[in-house]
Amino acid sequence: MKEQVIEILKQFGVAESAITEQTHFTRDLGLDSLDSVDLIMQLEQTFGIRIPDEDYLKLTTMHGVLTYLEAEQAIA
Repeated sequence: MKEQVIEILKQFGVAESAITEQTHFTRDLGLDSLDSVDLIMQLEQTFGIRIPDEDYLKLTTMHGVLTYLEAEQAIA
């Protein structure tokens, strides 16, 4: 799962070495709001889930994304 998220982030020009559990996508990687929406759409497509708008704020860090995806897979 982590590797898949890293591959998605690499599409935004992010070096794998820049990604840690605490990486904040906007502050540390420079993703803007359009990038964030694109990231969420790619996560939905890759993992076959629907992410409601109210959950977007949970997905601002690598840790947040991984925790969210793990919870979604536990439900499915």
